Amino acid sequence: MLDRTGIRGRGMDKVELRRQLLNRLLALSDEQRQDKSRRACRNLIATQRFQEASTIMMFLSLPHEVDTSDAILHAWQLGKTVAVPKISWQQRHMIPVGICSLETGFSTGALGLRNPVDGVPIPFDQIDLVVSPALGYDRRGNRLGRGAAFYDRFFANKTLTAARCGFAFIEQVVDSIPVTETDEPVDFLVTDEGVIGCDQQKGA
Repeated sequence: MLDRTGIRGRGMDKVELRRQLLNRLLALSDEQRQDKSRRACRNLIATQRFQEASTIMMFLSLPHEVDTSDAILHAWQLGKTVAVPKISWQQRHMIPVGICSLETGFSTGALGLRNPVDGVPIPFDQIDLVVSPALGYDRRGNRLGRGAAFYDRFFANKTLTAARCGFAFIEQVVDSIPVTETDEPVDFLVTDEGVIGCDQQKGA
């Protein structure tokens, strides 16, 4: 079964699906990406979970990903604490740290990934909502990351009770994501076309 983007997710291996989804992202023009990002952020901001959260963990977007900047700025306007991942490539894990600016305090690594230089660590149990990136999602909440499993390990932490939101363009939502036992799903998806509730039946 082909999804609306023409990608056949079911039965496809992760490597090939990643390649096709990345090509979909790279095919978007800067103008399309900016417009769709603004709409996605408006949809995220309007959700009850965003409105009720005191501490939100967002991600710092890669150049070709949905841009989270509008949602982060709005969260600050509402007086919310915003955390972002601080990644340790050597230890293969990430910790949430609070930030107060999108302009300073970051190093830039491979592919334009921004990583906080410092920042105050935020305890896992204080986070109310985690907004996660991925290359692709299906409507059951299964996510396909880039292969390093940072978010799978992060979500598996037992002290984390936050709601899990997948954030992406509608082009990244496919019919089915291949999953393994260590893959961690999200509770709902937000795209530029709306909000999708997920049943969390892993691999269903």
